[in-house]
Amino acid sequence: MINNLNTLFVTMFGLGKIPKIPGTFGSLATVIILYLFFHILNISSNIILIGLIIIFIYSFSAVAAHVKDIDDKDPKEVVIDEFIGQSIPIYLYEISHGIKKSPDEALIFYIVCFVLFRFFDITKPFPVSYFDKNFKNSFGVIMDDVCAGLYVVLSLICFMILSSYLI
Repeated sequence: MINNLNTLFVTMFGLGKIPKIPGTFGSLATVIILYLFFHILNISSNIILIGLIIIFIYSFSAVAAHVKDIDDKDPKEVVIDEFIGQSIPIYLYEISHGIKKSPDEALIFYIVCFVLFRFFDITKPFPVSYFDKNFKNSFGVIMDDVCAGLYVVLSLICFMILSSYLI
């Protein structure tokens, strides 16, 4: 029973079992879920943060249990790490703006976050590659995507700083 729940959790209810590009589908689902939570359902950012923290903490044990008896410690079907990494720049964007954002502005930003996250998750610049190569456990599975999410944040901050000087 608990193994079935862990499998549902780490595969985002089976989304990770899609045969082609499951990580991309996991990231895309995250974008849609967070857009729905923030802009359609208007759920408080504090409640969303609590949910993200719970998911982050539980992911370590769920991923560890899922990969315990298999050789591949970062199987493609595990996409909860994409959810966590993709959530970082989107959540920080949502809380960093004290003003109401238009749904169109948010949608454009979410798309930029999605593209940048997938770029960093696939190309794995340091330290993303460090966690991916050196930690063959749930910590490495999750932290490489956390680093990719932080790269998105850093990229967007650099872009905002540079654009403020050019405008």
